[in-house]
Amino acid sequence: MNKIGLAFLIVISITHTIEAQSIQWMTLEEALTAQKEVPKKIIMDVYTDWCGPCKLMDKKTFGNRDVSQYINEYFYAVKFNAEGNEEVSFFETTFKNPKYNPARKGRRNATHQLTRFFGIRGYPTVVFISGDGSPIMPVTGYLTPQQLELYLKMIKQGDYQIFGKPEDFEKYRKTFRPKFRG
Repeated sequence: MNKIGLAFLIVISITHTIEAQSIQWMTLEEALTAQKEVPKKIIMDVYTDWCGPCKLMDKKTFGNRDVSQYINEYFYAVKFNAEGNEEVSFFETTFKNPKYNPARKGRRNATHQLTRFFGIRGYPTVVFISGDGSPIMPVTGYLTPQQLELYLKMIKQGDYQIFGKPEDFEKYRKTFRPKFRG
């Protein structure tokens, strides 16, 4: 094989690897529609443009190969700007950001109604939504790939449904052995 052919194969291989590592993000409406065809739970990354930990989590955690492969296989992934101007239909309600200020785009802005509906008070927050479209739980704060792995697997397997008290989750967390690479 000549050098040009080998270089071409390397570029194709690298491009395929990079593409395989990225999460297939969609809107909440797209995810809810997809659930009707192929039931999966939803993971929603609620972020803001100005949030440093959000950017770090996007790069380090959601950019992690194990995380992205697991999410793409078992979840519909939604990115939602908690201070954006997107109109969202959820639970037979249309959520907006009526106090959104376009002059403040990319900086702190008004909080979206959907953000308040989920009770989100900090960023980043990951919200899990069941296969029937009902909210399961929010998890606030920066999560490493291994920390997120605990929630991904707990939600995917339905283990969260057996917790009767906070001690049950704490026991689950202590016995969990992460497998995602750092």
